[in-house]
Amino acid sequence: MALADRFLALGRDAHSGEVLARGGDPEAHSILQRTGFVTVVRLHETYHRLPIDLDAAEKERLATRAVARLRAVSYHVDADDAFDTKTREAHDQPLGSQIAHLAERIREATTSDEVADALTELTASHDGVLIALGDVLTATAAF
Repeated sequence: MALADRFLALGRDAHSGEVLARGGDPEAHSILQRTGFVTVVRLHETYHRLPIDLDAAEKERLATRAVARLRAVSYHVDADDAFDTKTREAHDQPLGSQIAHLAERIREATTSDEVADALTELTASHDGVLIALGDVLTATAAF
C-alpha cells in the first residue's frame, strides 16, 4: 500500500458547503461508508460526501466520528477545525473481512481438522454465518 493512501482530507467544501472526504485506500473508503458517507465516482476521481439532507449538527457528528475512526487505525486526516478530535474510536474488523479470514485459514491448513474448524464457523447450527445470513434474508423479506 502506498504511503499516500494513508492520507485523507475531510472538510466542508468552500463552494457547495458539502462535507467531503478525499483520499485514502479501500479500507478508508469502507470506514467512511460505514460512518454514513456516500461514495461519489467521477471520471478521474472518487471521493465521499455526507448526505445533503442532514442537519448541521448531524453532519458535524458524523464527520467527527469519521476522523476518530480513521485516526484510530493510523490514517493521517487533515480535518477542518469543526471536525478535528483527539478521540479514537475502535474499529472492528468488518464481517466480510472476518469471513475472508476463514478462506485464508483454509488455505493455510495442513490437516482436515483445521479445515473443519474453519468451516464450523460457517455452518454452526446456533450461531454460524449461514444461520445468521438466513435470519438477515428472512428479516429483509419481512420488511
